[in-house]
Amino acid sequence: MNIAIVILNWNGKQLLEKFLPSIVKYSDPAYSTIYVADNASTDESITFIKKHYPTISIIQNSSNGGYAKGYNDALPFVKEEIYALVNSDIEVSENWLVPILEMYLSRKEIAIIQPKILDFKQKELFEYAGAGGGFIDKYGYPFCRGRVFSSIEKDQGQYNDILPIFWASGACFFITNEVFHQLGGFDEDYFAHQEEIDLCWRAQNLGLSIYYNGQSTVYHVGGATLNELNPQKTYLNFRNSLCNLVKNTPKKGMLLLIFTRLVLDGIAGVKFMMELKPRHTFAIIRAHFGFYTMLSSMLKKRHATNQKTNYYLTKSIVWDYFVKGKKRLDMRD
Repeated sequence: MNIAIVILNWNGKQLLEKFLPSIVKYSDPAYSTIYVADNASTDESITFIKKHYPTISIIQNSSNGGYAKGYNDALPFVKEEIYALVNSDIEVSENWLVPILEMYLSRKEIAIIQPKILDFKQKELFEYAGAGGGFIDKYGYPFCRGRVFSSIEKDQGQYNDILPIFWASGACFFITNEVFHQLGGFDEDYFAHQEEIDLCWRAQNLGLSIYYNGQSTVYHVGGATLNELNPQKTYLNFRNSLCNLVKNTPKKGMLLLIFTRLVLDGIAGVKFMMELKPRHTFAIIRAHFGFYTMLSSMLKKRHATNQKTNYYLTKSIVWDYFVKGKKRLDMRD
């Protein structure tokens, strides 16, 4: 099996200068090929790649359709059996591909894999987007081992394991070519944020497996496109996670689930206001109206016979964290 490392780029020349060297150095050309999928950049990204990395294949998209459309447009031109979808702000480590490839070769039922993701700026800490593997609660709120809300753990080898997870981070996302196209790729209506959770959810609704492999490590800057404090990120996360619930949860009880989630979002909006972050409160309000405009199309994307009731690890991560005081994820609970 061969791996296609596909880096999505938009006006990221400085990021490519900084992070391409580790990917080139630590990705064995005997079984991997590097691609840059460019979302119609207007900087010198393409010129830089052609001059300094002439062996890297460039796929030029006609527009900046965000993460979802960017990969959907580019991946039909990539023929390798495994896609490694890698953010342009990722530094990889030596032999990062080996544990992933071994896993795919030995376990045919696995469709999607995420490596351990640490913080590039503080390499002893887990990184916000993905950390030690992703899960969700009943209301669609995502969380990770190694990162629950603002509680970030140090990497002390506690997550060097291999285990099933609910979602893999889009920052470094391995998926087989066959499964990606079987699922129809990412939902382009999302633009960015949580489209990987939706894809993973749809994969599980088809009985496919998603795993975390802590034997492979990458380092993520995070926020290179949208900083975590950016209200637009808040908007996309809240809107898209509501879409996830509509598309992927069982029909029975869905209306009550959505109503409860809207109320919880309202409480989050009040919390932001009390923290003197009114732009995030208004981002949640915009997210709800954005969700209402998308509701009809999301309902049409449901596959009613496949939804599973056992998708969540805990009923409410908000309750666990803020009321019960659980600051880290214990898989034994």
